[in-house]
Amino acid sequence: MSIENKTCFVLDLDGTVYLGNNPIPGAVAFIRNHWASIDFYFLSNNTSKGLETYITKLNRMGIAATPERFLSPTEPLVHYLRAGGLTRAYLVGNADYTRTLQNAMPELQLTETGAELVIIAYDTELTYHKLVVSAHLLQKPEVGFVATHPDLVCPDPAGPLPDVGSFLALYEKAVNRRPTHIFGKPDPKVLAPLLARYKRENMVMVGDRLSTDKKLAENAGIDFVLVLSGEATLEDLAGETVKPWKVLNHLGEIVDSQPSA
Repeated sequence: MSIENKTCFVLDLDGTVYLGNNPIPGAVAFIRNHWASIDFYFLSNNTSKGLETYITKLNRMGIAATPERFLSPTEPLVHYLRAGGLTRAYLVGNADYTRTLQNAMPELQLTETGAELVIIAYDTELTYHKLVVSAHLLQKPEVGFVATHPDLVCPDPAGPLPDVGSFLALYEKAVNRRPTHIFGKPDPKVLAPLLARYKRENMVMVGDRLSTDKKLAENAGIDFVLVLSGEATLEDLAGETVKPWKVLNHLGEIVDSQPSA
């Protein structure tokens, strides 16, 4: 199958387009060179950054990213809150994501007092005080428990960093609770706006993780391109029953690549 069939590329960010603050040259060049002929969308589980932060970062790399090109766990989270009539929550999240969530759902009150649920995001400003408050709340059975995404670690040039999945392991040990809902990849609800607009055979998910990016593609019924510029290695594929559509060192190789066996 040729990439000419693919009109919609859904791209993971960290490990796929860049690593930390370092652009992955081949990936950035491919996006810039095909910006006019392919619909690129950016999807990250990372809830430590707000939308404007992502846009500024990609713009500095020469990628003409705009808000409508981004998907994140925030949209399905807000849908869940509104559907359940939930308007008071305690957020374990940094200032950047607090602004993002408040902008997405202005009626949501982020407060300890009367909190109906605890939301765990990727908090890069995590304090012991936040752990104490959230742990106290979660010891009340009537208080709900959700998380923005399941990633155990966040890629970093110096090595992996604890992410939401690692935080959740802490809560499970401390208060014996697991979230009732975890949003973001690999839940296909995060792709709902695109699945309503594009045929699945014209879509492709590109990412560096098997547990989130590859699994999302499988759950959504779209092809998956694994790039080895981030977390996953060829050795990691050995135990996978379903193989990626393509395996590349980086996204820039896709033009001349062949489908994987």
